[in-house]
Amino acid sequence: MIEVAQDELVFRFPDVHADATLSISFQRTLRIPDDGRDYPLPPGLGAFPLRHVDDYGARLPEARKARGGVMLPMYQSEALWLAFGGGYPFAVKVATGEINAVTGGAWADGIHRDPQDYLVVPDQPWLDGYCVERGTIRQFVAMPLGRGYTAEEQITGAAKHGGIQIAVYPMKSEAYRQLDTFDGPTSGMVYAVHEESAPMGLAPGGRMKQEIYDDPHAFDVWDTRESGHCFVHIANSLAWRAITSEEPPTTPLTAREYSEFGMPWFDYYGGDRAALEGAATLAGLKSVKALGDEKGEQPLPENESVVPPIVIELGPEGSGSST
Repeated sequence: MIEVAQDELVFRFPDVHADATLSISFQRTLRIPDDGRDYPLPPGLGAFPLRHVDDYGARLPEARKARGGVMLPMYQSEALWLAFGGGYPFAVKVATGEINAVTGGAWADGIHRDPQDYLVVPDQPWLDGYCVERGTIRQFVAMPLGRGYTAEEQITGAAKHGGIQIAVYPMKSEAYRQLDTFDGPTSGMVYAVHEESAPMGLAPGGRMKQEIYDDPHAFDVWDTRESGHCFVHIANSLAWRAITSEEPPTTPLTAREYSEFGMPWFDYYGGDRAALEGAATLAGLKSVKALGDEKGEQPLPENESVVPPIVIELGPEGSGSST
């Protein structure tokens, strides 16, 4: 069962286990500078509003209605990250424009171990972007389809899907009961323009320090007979107003403004958890800034480099020290 509750996408599998629930929120955040440097984790600035597509069918194109799912608003060049909440283990696949954010491969049904094309939750508390190398991602940045910036267009040459695709697979109940240790639920923790009418997708932005963790479980613990799938449409703010009659969120602070206020950034350390190598296909993508330079365009306003004034180290329990 899939529902939207308090701007979270919630998957429930009561037939698997009473605890088999996963929530996903789509967090507003700073767009880190796309300048070739590796930045720490930016803060969460609150969840994007999330609405069922079926509730607005009369105002949507047929293609969007046919896909169903949910939708959220983003400004062009705005960034987001995905926060995962709940203590029950899940294998979670994330794609943008039907390009897997972990492997760079085309969307495929099911989950696969070699290479691993999914995240393991709650070990992985969030995902900020495309896994380009061990310990480094490129931030998810919204761009209109049809201009060549999105990961989908760079890899496939087509602007067909856009949006975000999610598939989740719960751990089998018998495997859950046999876990030697269980750390308890995570909170899906929040680390304390220009517009066009085209549909939106996600493109690779600046570089960020983030590990995507290797699956520590035997592959057969995942219940592939039970799954939940959802298409997350991205509407620009003009389309959001027209469809929902709601105002979109205000534009977020820039990285420079946030840093000038002396607010904290974050580093997350997963202890001895092994991290994935990263995908060569994703590492080969051009960032929005690099592609804009080639095109003679300036798609990223306010892209000044910054020096984070405070970096707080977080561990699996969400606590740490500032540096």
